[in-house]
Order: sequence, then structure tokens, then C-alpha cells
Amino acid sequence: MKKYPYFPKELSWLAFNERVIQEAQDADNPVIDRVHFLGIFSNNQDEFFKVRVADVRRKVLIEQIAGTAKESKQLLRDINKGISRLSEQFDIAFLSILKELKKRRIHFLIPADLSPKQGEWVRRHFREQVLPRIVPILITPEIDLSRVLQDGANYLVVEIRKAEQVNFALLEVPDTSSRFLRLPNDEKNRRRYFMIIDEAIRYCLDLVLADFFDYDHLDAWSMKFSRDAEYVLDDDIDRSLVEKMSIGLKQRLQANPVRLTFDREMPADMLDMLKSKFGFSKGDSIIPGGRYRNFRDFIGFTNPGEKYLANQPLPPLSIRKFDRASNAFQALDQGDILLYYPYHKFNYFVELLRQAAFDPKVISIKINIYRVAKDSRVLESLMDAARNGKQVTVNVELKARFDEKQNLDLSEKLSEAGIKVMLGIPGLKVHSKLCLINRASAEGEKLYAHIGTGNFNEKTAEIYTDFSLFTSHPEICNEVRNVFNFIEYSFKHYDFKYLQVSPLNNRSKIRSLINREITAAKAGKQAAITLKLNNLVDENIVKLLYQASQAGVKIRMIVRGMCSLKPGVEGLSENISIISIVDRFLEHPRCLVFHNGGNTEVYISSADWMTRNLDYRLEVGVPILDPKLKKQVIDILEIQFTDRSKARVIDAEQSNAYVKRGNKKKIRSQSAIYHYLKKFE
Repeated sequence: MKKYPYFPKELSWLAFNERVIQEAQDADNPVIDRVHFLGIFSNNQDEFFKVRVADVRRKVLIEQIAGTAKESKQLLRDINKGISRLSEQFDIAFLSILKELKKRRIHFLIPADLSPKQGEWVRRHFREQVLPRIVPILITPEIDLSRVLQDGANYLVVEIRKAEQVNFALLEVPDTSSRFLRLPNDEKNRRRYFMIIDEAIRYCLDLVLADFFDYDHLDAWSMKFSRDAEYVLDDDIDRSLVEKMSIGLKQRLQANPVRLTFDREMPADMLDMLKSKFGFSKGDSIIPGGRYRNFRDFIGFTNPGEKYLANQPLPPLSIRKFDRASNAFQALDQGDILLYYPYHKFNYFVELLRQAAFDPKVISIKINIYRVAKDSRVLESLMDAARNGKQVTVNVELKARFDEKQNLDLSEKLSEAGIKVMLGIPGLKVHSKLCLINRASAEGEKLYAHIGTGNFNEKTAEIYTDFSLFTSHPEICNEVRNVFNFIEYSFKHYDFKYLQVSPLNNRSKIRSLINREITAAKAGKQAAITLKLNNLVDENIVKLLYQASQAGVKIRMIVRGMCSLKPGVEGLSENISIISIVDRFLEHPRCLVFHNGGNTEVYISSADWMTRNLDYRLEVGVPILDPKLKKQVIDILEIQFTDRSKARVIDAEQSNAYVKRGNKKKIRSQSAIYHYLKKFE
């Protein structure tokens, strides 16, 4: 088989997070939004280590048995180099943002900055609100830090020095209502003062330790470690090797520390002690940084100043069909409706469920839940429906990464409300975004379906771009019912003409659609593919796209995150061009457009083009059949291809250069899309 170039997905992910830090660096962005991008970058990085780096480390341990770990070891080294480079960019961005905040009279203070009056205020606040939450952990020869410490928590390592004797203790930075202490304002000079809670602990170390330790000097430096998020082998690991692993090696794979980040000013003996306690060695991810570790908290930093310091919310747009109909079902009887969040109101879906909860004609409701908001009106409506005697079935995905506990609690709550709760299919994550309502009509039962690209989550619908298709198309709705039947009775066979369903027909459908364009190109006919994806890393699909390019198919893509295809390579992929857009909203939908000899086909889907999404998750895609809605999807994609503000070129090296503006207008596609959709209100 011919060998095709493949960009490692982990390094591609680092390139994506570099695009996030570029947004933090971009002085054209409002400064508070730049602060938020620091938090997003940090949160992304945490997940990267818990999942991606943890997986590479597992591969190294497993492949060493067969002596095939050379490439994985090199990949781990390349990851560490990339992380170090991004950490430097992050520190530069942070200092730049602090300077910009100061210009806007917003000050982040460290202990040395405090006036006596401010210091008194901090110590009083610390005694009342913070100290009761702190319990020092003494570092003894016997203690196993990797088991005692909380994964991802922020710690201060305290040096307790008495003459030549040095002891160490750890203080976990506690969860409080806010990680940012807001000190009294300087009204005269209109200055607003903040202190990160870590700095307040540093300032008040004596209040924590003075009564229990005899010391000459106290000082503290920050650190955080990350642990492997889950013990699950990726499908590209040779499973036969697993059988050869010793018990000791299997234990090493479980919940291993995968990263240590620390204040670069930390004394060498303290760092050596931590590395020894965590069992880190040469080649592990041990990353120096600034004074503060949990920058993900900056995602929640609210604007304390003038409105212009942050992007203002866009008023959500209305949909005429919904607004003019007497109820949501009447609206859908008149034809399909497509929403595009966050531009459109998510409340239309909530209202559909609210009406279904008490409509005497509604017989049943079925829905997939992957991630929901804390105070979810979606869940309230489902429970209301059950109280009203509707047959409500909810599939709750217990393996939604980092939401496992919340979803377990949710399943119990729903069961208590009289809802039938299903917990997915063994071996498959249910990642589809489906809802099906069965309603009585004069002609018998009538089905109404929702098929989308994003979760049923009011919060993410405000910051993620996603498509939601509402339809009463009989065949499509019946196929949605068969997806729910498959979840419950996965041993039965189901045929799907319209829907693309992973793991049943999605991969074969995608291959068929690409091959049709290849056939057209080889026959000298026009052939084109336009894709929008979060991630493109499935090797077989990448190879097929290379073959399509070589056949003459013109391929354009928007890939937000990981991309393993190398575009623009002569003789291989010169017919493929890719951009990535990172802006104030997270680009989340998956859209597929195929020229099909002029009879263009358009699909939206919950599935990225990753092996896990095509083969090991339940995902659903649907064709957009209404010509007007089809045109809207195509127009939105075309607007994004004209972006000259937030679009980066994905080249063979993933160097993240911005798309050159030339003499063209500086279009920011997310703003342009809002104004485009506003015309349809």
C-alpha cells in the first residue's frame, strides 16, 4: 500500500491551541476577551495532557514490549518541545495583557504591590473566607503525592526554613466563590484592584503555619500536576501487546501523572523533591511557567470596567416560521427549520419541549443527553412531560469525558421523575444530538425530529456555533426512531437511506460520496467537495482525500482543530486548501457539501472525521433537503472562506499564518454571518 504523509494529531492539536493563544495576543480583541482566551488555552492544555499526552505515554509503555516505541518516543519529545514553545508565548501574552489592563485602570496585585491598608483588608478577608478551607499537607519521606493530591488542582509548595533545616508542605488553593479577590476600588483615581487568591495565600502564609511550626523564613511557589484521565487504550494500539504486559506495567498505566508545571523561580532542591515524589524522569513533561498555575479560571473573569473592554452579546435572531405559528408543531408542519447557534435563539428548542410536555396530543419524547447546562430547562421540560403522563425516554451518556459524575447523578434524578433512562450501548459512546416527539394527528401518529451538531445545552449554545435541524419529514423521522431503537436493541438490523449513522453506515457513506466526486473528476467533469469539521485525523479518510485531489477534485475545508492531512503538496494535495477560524465563538458544526454533478448535496453531522467518531461512537448526520436551507448552509460556509480577520491557513507545516488580506476587505466571518442571517428575520 502506498505510504501517504500524515501530520501527527497531537502536534496538530498543539497548532490549534497556538491559534487560541494568538487570539490572546491579538491587540484588536477587547482586553477582557483576551483574558478569556488565556483561560481557554490553559483549560485546553489541561485536557490535552490528561487525554492526548497520557495516550502517547501509554503507547510508549506498551510498544516497548515489542521494541516498536521509537516513533512514539520521538512524538513525546516533539510534544514537549511544542509545549515549551507555547508556554513561552503564553507568558508573553499574559504580561502584555496585564499591561493593557493597567492602562484601563484594572490592576492585578501581588504581595509586594499592597499598601498597608490593602494588606490589612487582604488579611482580614483571608482569615474569614480562605483560611478555614486550607489544610496543609506535610511532605514526609513516606507520602505518595501522586495519590494524595487532586488531579488538576493548584498547589503552593511551601518552604519552611529554620537555620539550615528545610521542610516542605503543600497548600491546595481552595475553591471559593471566585478565584479573584476584588479589593476596594480607588475611587479617586478610578482604579479597580484584584488579587488572585494564590497571591493572598502567599501574603498570609504566617496565618496558616505560624502556630504549628518553628521557622525563620516562609516562602511558596506554585505547582500543578495532571493525571491520565482514563485507562482506555486507543484503537490504533496493537491489542495483542496488552496481553503480554506484566501486572506491574498494567498498574503503571493506571492514573499515572503525566505533567508537572511549576513556577520557574522555584528552588532547584524543591523541584528535585517534587520530581522524585511524582516519579518523573527525563523526557517527561515538566514545564516551567509563571507564578500562577490555574489560568483556566480566567475564563470566568467578568468585565469590571467599561463595556468596550469586552465583546458585547449579539441579540439572538428570531425565526419567522416559529414566531408566526400558533405552536411549534404547526410551524414544523409547514416545512423544515434550520437554526444556527448562537445567532438564533436556543429557546426555540426549549419551547418545543415545553409545549410537548403538556400537549394532550403528544404521546412520547425520546432524546440523547451528552452534556447539559447546570440548571437545564431541557431537563425540566422532560420531567414535566413525565409528570403529565408522557412516555419519556432519555439516553444519558455516562462516558462523556469530565462529565461522568454529573451524568450519573442526572440519570438517577431522571429515573426518580418517572423517565425511562437508557445508558447507551456497550462499547459505544452515544454522541448524536437527537430528539424525537411522537404526536397524534387526524391521520394517525406523526413524528417530529431534531438532528443537530451540538449538545442540548443552553450555555454552550451561547458560545458554540452549531446547526439544529427541526423536521417532520416522515422518512427522516422514522430513521431517527430507528436510531433510538438501535440504542435499545443494538443486535437488530436497521437500514438508513437518509441518515449517516456511525458506526453502521457513516464511514461507507462518506467514502461513497468522495468516490462519486473522484469518478466525476476522472471523467473530465466538474467535481468539488467542501467540508467543515472540528477534526480530520482518520488515516483512511485522509488517504481517500489525497486520492481525490490527485484525480482533480477541488477540495476546500475549514478545520478548527486537529488536521492530519497535509494540503498543498505538489503531486499529492495541490487541489486541497484548508483554513481554520478561531474567534469569539467556538466553531463546532460539521458540514459536508458535495458537488454531485451540479445537484449539490449538503449534510450536517455530529461526527468528526476521527476513527473514534466513525467506528466507536453513535453519531448521526442528515441531508439538508429544503433548497432554501441548503443555500443558507452553503452561503455561511462561503462567508467563512472570505474571512480575512480570523482565518489561518493550514499548510503542510501548520505554521498558523493568517490568510493574507491583499487588497480585499477585512471581513470577520462571525460578524458577517450574523448580518447575513438577520436578513431572514
